[in-house]
Amino acid sequence: QVQLVESGGGLVQPGGSLRLSCATSRSIFSIYVMGWYRQAPGPQRELVATITNGGSTDYADSVKGRFTISRDSAKNTVDLQMNTLKPEDTAVYYCNAHRVVGVSTWDYWGQGTQVTVSS
Repeated sequence: QVQLVESGGGLVQPGGSLRLSCATSRSIFSIYVMGWYRQAPGPQRELVATITNGGSTDYADSVKGRFTISRDSAKNTVDLQMNTLKPEDTAVYYCNAHRVVGVSTWDYWGQGTQVTVSS
């Protein structure tokens, strides 16, 4: 059973910082593209950032320059450092592991962690 365990959410004032962390198994961490998504109230889940096992990163335009995704191979963790937070960053943040092989796709999700940006 694949597990993605998130931590680090909470309440922060606008302009503040938070760091989210996602822990998983070595077998997932080493071959899957890891990422963070978020979902504000509503049906749409939005990509925030991804990182490959080679370290290539990609970010949503709305977080570029403010958020940084990183991975720690020794701990099998993927972190999301969020700076200069805005009220519109308020959402449930989900860790994701994604893999495509040919026509087959695998996606695993964490349970989500709430981030609230409010004064």
